Amino acid sequence: MTIYDISQEVFGCQVYSGDPAPEKELLCSTERGDRYNLTAFRMCAHNGTHVDAPFHFLTEGKTVDAIGLEAFVGKAYVAEHRGTVSGADARNILGRAKEQDPEAAKRILIQGDAVVSAEAARVFAANRILLLGNESQSVGPEDAPMEVHLILLGAEVVLLEGIRLGAVAEGVYFLSAAPLNLAGADGSPCRAFLIAGE
Repeated sequence: MTIYDISQEVFGCQVYSGDPAPEKELLCSTERGDRYNLTAFRMCAHNGTHVDAPFHFLTEGKTVDAIGLEAFVGKAYVAEHRGTVSGADARNILGRAKEQDPEAAKRILIQGDAVVSAEAARVFAANRILLLGNESQSVGPEDAPMEVHLILLGAEVVLLEGIRLGAVAEGVYFLSAAPLNLAGADGSPCRAFLIAGE
């Protein structure tokens, strides 16, 4: 069994333009004579590797605590792609995933410098996938992410953004990417990993 950590380290992570970066404060330190070390931190729910809940863009959408864990835990398909993911590309990715494992086709992770187009988002939404993951900090174009988010989140496709798949080959894996249980939140950081083999 091989485990791939596909998460960014939080304090050195990528931050979407305009979002606040994570901050760490050492409240107690054994080096300063305290009995223990104690860390406090402050961060945006969308820093680093994180989940977008429908509420991120939809006023009536589900918050992160209302999403069933089955979206975040289960078989997933890693597909390599560079550039814009077109509708045809999305259909091709889903076809390859279903051929290898129909259950894995419910959770699609896109490896590489890729941007999901609105056309591709419609294909993924129509196929009722549970989760779509990507390596950039936004699943859609960073200068105009709203349309892609509205399509996917409107279909209750959970987004897993800011993952790191450089060491992972295309294929089927077991994914664990459960968010923190943050009541009423539009997203959450998570520690995402993939398991290969049995």
